Amino acid sequence: MRSFSPLPDRIRPSSLNEFFGQQHLVGEGAPIRLMLQSKRISSMIFWGPPGSGKTTLARIIAKELGAVFFEMSAVSAGKADIRSVVEKAKKMKGSEVILFLDEIHRFNKAQQDYLLPYVEDGTIILIGATTENPSFEVISPLLSRVQVFLFKPLQKEDIKKILIRAARIIGAEVEEGAIELISEISNGDARQALSILERAFDAFKGKINSSMIKDVISERHIRYDQKGDEHYETISAYIKSMRAGDVDAALYYLARMVEAGEDPKFIARRMIIFASEDIGMAQPTALVVANEVFKAVEVVGYPECAINLAHGTVYLTLAKKDRSAYDAYFKAVEDVKKYGNLPIPLELRNAPTRLLKSLGYGKGYEMYPKGKSLLPEKIRGKKYYTKSDKN
Repeated sequence: MRSFSPLPDRIRPSSLNEFFGQQHLVGEGAPIRLMLQSKRISSMIFWGPPGSGKTTLARIIAKELGAVFFEMSAVSAGKADIRSVVEKAKKMKGSEVILFLDEIHRFNKAQQDYLLPYVEDGTIILIGATTENPSFEVISPLLSRVQVFLFKPLQKEDIKKILIRAARIIGAEVEEGAIELISEISNGDARQALSILERAFDAFKGKINSSMIKDVISERHIRYDQKGDEHYETISAYIKSMRAGDVDAALYYLARMVEAGEDPKFIARRMIIFASEDIGMAQPTALVVANEVFKAVEVVGYPECAINLAHGTVYLTLAKKDRSAYDAYFKAVEDVKKYGNLPIPLELRNAPTRLLKSLGYGKGYEMYPKGKSLLPEKIRGKKYYTKSDKN
């Protein structure tokens, strides 16, 4: 049995000079490098795919600042763990205390609420890490008190540099072809790349070539970075296939996303939007179905919720399409932007006092007027919505 930690942990860089990738954050003139140079850092959330350097950079920041560093995962941590860190931080007068909270999206609302006052008063500097969109998974009050930094999947060249450094540290001789192959199949995930290298090194000990790498890989992972081009291109193809009524294409792109581990709630959210944007009044129950799919996904989870997603996909794809409500709304938005807050007709205004009644508020109001425009005078008679012949 091994007496040491996995390779990704053993060769984890301890300074920015050894950190590869995320140059938009740590390169010359980039925000995190500037923070470190000024020795002033604020609470932040790192959002990005696995193996992109979130944990490593958090540790480097703490070391560069000479801060006290606490690390925990939201999967297993609770209020008591946070309270313990806070109590220790309060006793460390003059010392900066960084709490690194991995998978912060796993914290529920109450747990996130508990963090708020200590982040706000600077008792702790919070660095959260998540693979999920913080806009959906982190409560607004906490989100407003942190900076969000987007981590990108590592480039092949970055992965190569990491592999070469790792091979040097562990004394492995790795052919260029093997480095190239690992960089290609690891999908921008440094942890995955290093794990493949480690398995090959453990199995063969001597010079490692591309054939050996193929031997230790059980299956090729689907190339799909959840925050990159493949992510956006696949969901776009999925939506456009449903819009076109192509059931087979919609199911294929759904299967690609599911097999790649896409967040099922992300897919279900897009279905809810699609139900109103593209189906609308042609089949109003589509929104009900899409919402129920979202609820099912939350309750069931993978792998079974793929069936719920497939059910909803077929229903939405085969439904009649009508964008009249969507188009009408954005025509109204154009007038709001063009004219600002036009005066609301007096008859539509509430009249809770005698004074307002004397000024004509509510005068002439009819509950069910026939053929009468209730728009502000300047745009009275304007038509935004036209009933489609599809409904």
